Amino acid sequence: MSALDHLMAFQRQTEALSSVAERLGWDQETVMPRGAVEQRAEEMAAMESVLHERRTDPRIGEWLDAARPRTQTEARAMELIARDFRRASRIPARLAEELARTTSLAQAIWAEARAKDAPQDFLPTLDNVLMLKREEAAALAEGGDLYDALLDDYEPGMTGAAIASLFEAMRPRLVALRDAVLGADRQPQPLTGHFPQETQLRLARACATAFGYDWARGRIDLAVHPFSSGRWQDSRITTRVVETDPFNCLYSTIHEVGHSGYELGIDPDYAFTPLGRGVSMGVHESQSRIYENQMGRSRAFTGWLFERMSDAFGGLNIADADAFYATVNRVTPGFIRTEADEVQYNLHIMMRFDLERDLIAGRLDVRDLPEAWDTRFRDDFGVAVDRPAHGVMQDVHWAVGLFGYFPTYALGNVYAGCLNEALRAAVPDLDASLARGDATPGTEWLRENLQRHGGLMKPARLIEQASGSGIGPEPLLTYLEQKFGCIYGL
Repeated sequence: MSALDHLMAFQRQTEALSSVAERLGWDQETVMPRGAVEQRAEEMAAMESVLHERRTDPRIGEWLDAARPRTQTEARAMELIARDFRRASRIPARLAEELARTTSLAQAIWAEARAKDAPQDFLPTLDNVLMLKREEAAALAEGGDLYDALLDDYEPGMTGAAIASLFEAMRPRLVALRDAVLGADRQPQPLTGHFPQETQLRLARACATAFGYDWARGRIDLAVHPFSSGRWQDSRITTRVVETDPFNCLYSTIHEVGHSGYELGIDPDYAFTPLGRGVSMGVHESQSRIYENQMGRSRAFTGWLFERMSDAFGGLNIADADAFYATVNRVTPGFIRTEADEVQYNLHIMMRFDLERDLIAGRLDVRDLPEAWDTRFRDDFGVAVDRPAHGVMQDVHWAVGLFGYFPTYALGNVYAGCLNEALRAAVPDLDASLARGDATPGTEWLRENLQRHGGLMKPARLIEQASGSGIGPEPLLTYLEQKFGCIYGL
């Protein structure tokens, strides 16, 4: 065997073990008995110890030095392995294991504290997570910016300064559009009623099928915080049910199908290699958001959904498909990020981005976080947070150590805006298919132009190639202004 053969065989086993660890995380958030939290934390710590040892194995460096790639694919795989090797080698084994153990425990503590609206039960644990993440960031940054070191895990090559500049450019137009919409004379009617869980889940499965979800390689379960998990031949989705708000379940499902569709759409030849997963979380979010919003909240698809929901629930309080389209896209100053409309969603992300940068930099103490959250939310949205579960306790990300993850949601929206322009030009009859409850012309275009490449290209290059243009917020902002201007008669 050549050095390259040894390297790729070793990496194949590491990828397989990483997938097993991910499945443990899925199990913990869906079906694991509540009493198994401490055992699972030890299991996760043990898995991370094994993975860290493999990722820092000195032989990787030797193989990288000796290997000679024959193709672009092999060269890119080596580049990604080298990147992971350098980053993992900077993190002490003790720290990697302790992070896995602490965040596994923290997830359960967060869920219980959230259910009780008791942030005081969670903040000491969050402080421990933050201290570990700062230590990790310092090891990775090697004197550079701590937040950038963490952000690089989710969006390689991106910096906090670049994200801040992007948000500064987007905010004025988003705020102006929100103010115009909320002040408009035409206001859509809210959906009201009782919507039983089992009926919602049947409709969720129908929506997932409409977006091409492969049930032979996936499944749907309930979770406190919707997510997707897995890749290659096993990518699962979760959703949640609120019996007064079926949109929560249905659009969470479509969103997660976007994530799973990306993973399942990657070239199968890349399985068990670093190319066999989404290249960044911003690109990942571009898929979930374009599935959910540009296609799933379109007039065409909501017309199909209106008929299905009317039949399933024995009628709705909304008069017709046009009114239903407006209701689906109704703009309200709500508390919850995952339930936010397209106009305000990025404003939720901007707030979290600023808060977590301050936490990592030491400008904000964890004990002051609830007050800082509530103050910022009131300033940004004009509404006082009514309870911690609607405020600082709503997201699981910080509990599990995902500092640097939040801005990729907004970056994904920007990417989705660029992709949507190209998709609509390439598939001019897409709305006709969406009106029949068939999103596959759109999902197949995304699979061919983006998803199948996996990690073959760097994030910006992949988006630029798929969209045929440079990356910027203009397509997204124009789409939002046109869509909501029409709905609200602006």
